Amino acid sequence: MTQQHIFGYGPVSCAAFNKDCTQVALSPNNSEVHIYESRGKSWEKIHELKEHGQCVTGIDWAPNSNRIVTCGADRNAYVWVLQDGSWRPTLVILRINRAATCVKWSPLENKFAVGSGSRLISVCYFEEENNWWVSKHIKKPIRSTITCLDWHPNNILLAAGSSDFKARVFSAYVKEVEKKPSPTSWGSKMPFGNLMSEFSNSPYGGGWVHSVCFSESGEKLCWVAHDSSLSVVDSGNGMAQSSTKTEFLPFLSCTWVTNNSMVVAGHGCLPMLYLHDDQGNITFLHKLDQSKSSSGGGTISAMKRFQTMDRMAATEVSTTDPNTIHQNTITQVMVHSGTKDHCEKFVTIAMDGKMVIWDFKSLESSIEGLKLM
Repeated sequence: MTQQHIFGYGPVSCAAFNKDCTQVALSPNNSEVHIYESRGKSWEKIHELKEHGQCVTGIDWAPNSNRIVTCGADRNAYVWVLQDGSWRPTLVILRINRAATCVKWSPLENKFAVGSGSRLISVCYFEEENNWWVSKHIKKPIRSTITCLDWHPNNILLAAGSSDFKARVFSAYVKEVEKKPSPTSWGSKMPFGNLMSEFSNSPYGGGWVHSVCFSESGEKLCWVAHDSSLSVVDSGNGMAQSSTKTEFLPFLSCTWVTNNSMVVAGHGCLPMLYLHDDQGNITFLHKLDQSKSSSGGGTISAMKRFQTMDRMAATEVSTTDPNTIHQNTITQVMVHSGTKDHCEKFVTIAMDGKMVIWDFKSLESSIEGLKLM
């Protein structure tokens, strides 16, 4: 069984939940961030964050400190703190000259990383002496726009995907706010900005990397790219890399749901489950959307016709909708309840304005042969 909510007919470009998933911050593909609160079976808008001058491109909500960080095409990032019932922004000094593209809090919430079109990553931390957020830059050997980020559980290593067809793992150790890191399976020397590993998603070039994700243990890294590929690297097994080029439309987001299983989604409008086994093989398991096709034929009202055209960004519309819950590209997949090694529910956000919460117990009972591994 799924829980669905529509936040209007416009696309939702990015979103993040608070700690107990009772509130969600999302951007309706403009310069604003809207915060909704769960009220029974519906979601009610309770705040609007208006500080960015151009489209918001990334949102992340720190679960323990309850701070929101946003970044946008205006080359700015803001840290939002709830004070006296309203969210107050603090400008972050990013020192970039191109749009910020993605943002992610570190696990300990003492720093965050911002990707940008400036071919660098800004690692930001709070400077107590001057009472502001400052940044350090990771530049080499990045040669193109940073499209996605994810932190290792140790709070030090940072994975980044970019439009130069590479997935990389860097050290983001900031000596001003943390102790010297311990060795990991990714390496032992971790000065700030050190390139720990670099991977291509295809020996023939590949495509833009759209999403990267560390496993709960931090030993595995998966990513999806625009050549319809899914790749996994296992640092605990000698950096063994596995890649598969799928028959589906390109995926835009991925997340681990167990130590060996991943959920991916993108232009195909539905989430899919893949397995990475101990031998390094990547296997497609199931499509997780088993919706039946809506009835075709007959006539539809003019309002329904134009609403469907707007939702699907189409110039013509059929009387039969796609036989998936989402009617447009899924832009984000994230764990809703549980952890990356034992996910109970996950959520998808899409360009059709829908947010869908998927329950694995219900999926296992409704899809024959489905079992998380």
